[in-house]
Amino acid sequence: MINAGLDHVLIKPVARGYANYTPNFLQNTVGNFFGNLADIWTALNNYLQLKPREGTMDVGRVLINSTVGLAGLADVASPLGLPKHEEDFGQTLGVWGVKSGPYVVLPVFGPSTMRDTFGKPVDLYGDPLGQIDMKTSYAWTARAVRLVDDRARALPTTDLIEQAALDPYQFVRDAYLQRREARVRDALQNDGK
Repeated sequence: MINAGLDHVLIKPVARGYANYTPNFLQNTVGNFFGNLADIWTALNNYLQLKPREGTMDVGRVLINSTVGLAGLADVASPLGLPKHEEDFGQTLGVWGVKSGPYVVLPVFGPSTMRDTFGKPVDLYGDPLGQIDMKTSYAWTARAVRLVDDRARALPTTDLIEQAALDPYQFVRDAYLQRREARVRDALQNDGK
């Protein structure tokens, strides 16, 4: 209820304005920059999941995008054959055998499981933005811009859910649980490579 209200009143309108009025090249640049930062944590999680090939690819992405891609503003690693991965500590816990537990919806953070909830503080600590002193306006601005950019990227999906789902809560819950389980299974299947 809190998330829906906050999203409806503040986050979604700002994200829609950003999506509608910010030039696409600038949106891509912002997404690339934050994606490059996320690749650092993804690499570590890939290593923790015993996926050294993927972790090394993520390190390569960071090195290439941070240099040739001008501090990550451009994604030059993907066309070079280094695909983007998305890994977090909740997935790492799943690979380590921790059961997902019940589905929960966290205020501000949204859908989760108990396992992912316990992984969230580690993800926040591992996030390079988490290392910036929160007393600075830069830290708050960077987090706000990333939140708006992430929400703008999700607009087509959430608009579709609002239009098509008879029970949006159940739809989001089922989709979230299936997606998380598939990501953990993917990591376990890749372990044999």
